[in-house]
Amino acid sequence: MNEEEYIRKDRMRFTKNSLASTLAILAIVFDVLYFLNIYSSDINNNVGNFYYQIRIGASIILNLLFMLAAFLSSEGIKNYKAEYGYVMAFLGVLQVIRIFILPAQAHAAEVTVGGVTSKVMGNGQYVTVIIYLLLSAICMFAGAYIGIKRSKELQSHIASLEKAAA
Repeated sequence: MNEEEYIRKDRMRFTKNSLASTLAILAIVFDVLYFLNIYSSDINNNVGNFYYQIRIGASIILNLLFMLAAFLSSEGIKNYKAEYGYVMAFLGVLQVIRIFILPAQAHAAEVTVGGVTSKVMGNGQYVTVIIYLLLSAICMFAGAYIGIKRSKELQSHIASLEKAAA
């Protein structure tokens, strides 16, 4: 190990893992954009009572749990705790799975309001919410990868320091 790499690893003992943490926060931002896009669509479009069902309540609770877990993960990964990286990876998988639940159902559904039949979610909105969920998932996967990698590097460096001191 050259001197620059040694210094970089040694600095990790005194600095936070801000990149992985920032990626988790960015994933929350994309989730909020998804959340706003989905839940404001009933205000902007007349889609009957499609959104007034139990699946929307479950989706809201899932959104809140996602944001809470992502924020908790951002704080944990900031302190080089690798287990939070695995939580972030799980949350990334969850975001991908969510594409196939509410957005897919809303895109496939049609409602008749006032004698006019229309799609609950048009193609433009469908693509937009998929992009938000994918960007959120990508941020979580990238944050998880960076966080786990750096956590292991720091643990290895600390072990080598302890070994050298003994």
